[in-house]
Amino acid sequence: MRALSRNKRVFYYCLYVGKTAIVDEDNYETGDYILTYEQATPMKANISAVKGDSQIEIFGSDISYDSVIVTDDLSCPIDENSVLFVDKLPEYDSMGVPLYDYIVSKVSRSLNSIAIAISRIK
Repeated sequence: MRALSRNKRVFYYCLYVGKTAIVDEDNYETGDYILTYEQATPMKANISAVKGDSQIEIFGSDISYDSVIVTDDLSCPIDENSVLFVDKLPEYDSMGVPLYDYIVSKVSRSLNSIAIAISRIK
């Protein structure tokens, strides 16, 4: 029921690639890093309303999240290191870092679906 096409809406995800060292004007590493992500990829899935009792039981009561994305696409590559654009279109800063609005809190895989708990960035 949660995977009906009429219940799905478009959002974008960026998969984590790694860390890139920041260098100063003399080309020395500063010790700071920028997290790098792939370009935003569109996906359609069911995104629940804000947190409710039925979603709390899926992941347990100790995890904090705002919504749940449910998909029947078992090849979905989203993991706990991915970032999401749910309420806005993808945009990037001058260094190419995504200005995302949600992070993935937890991914729960079952035989027929994947539930992804997401949290809004303040």
